[in-house]
Amino acid sequence: MTERLMNLENFPGAELILPGVEDLQNGKRDSIGALLIAIASTRLATAGLDFPKENLLPEPELTLYDRLQHDRDDAYAYYNALLNSLNSFCHALELNYKSKQ
Repeated sequence: MTERLMNLENFPGAELILPGVEDLQNGKRDSIGALLIAIASTRLATAGLDFPKENLLPEPELTLYDRLQHDRDDAYAYYNALLNSLNSFCHALELNYKSKQ
């Protein structure tokens, strides 16, 4: 993990997003973390997160929800919780990015 990513490990939602970056770097496009990154790819990239954009799946929202429906009884609630965690990470990253400009 790069020094840049290690500095982000205390951000809310990092436990989902940072493994997703590693998954994308290793070509794994369909993990929960990788799908969350794909959902917010523009927002994350604009705020300075480096990840391989060529590995993003199209329609990540549908892919993630479909996966959750097959794995969990509470797919809708868990999907919303994941999106809230993603939003928290994005917000913290954006604040961090703005403070360094």
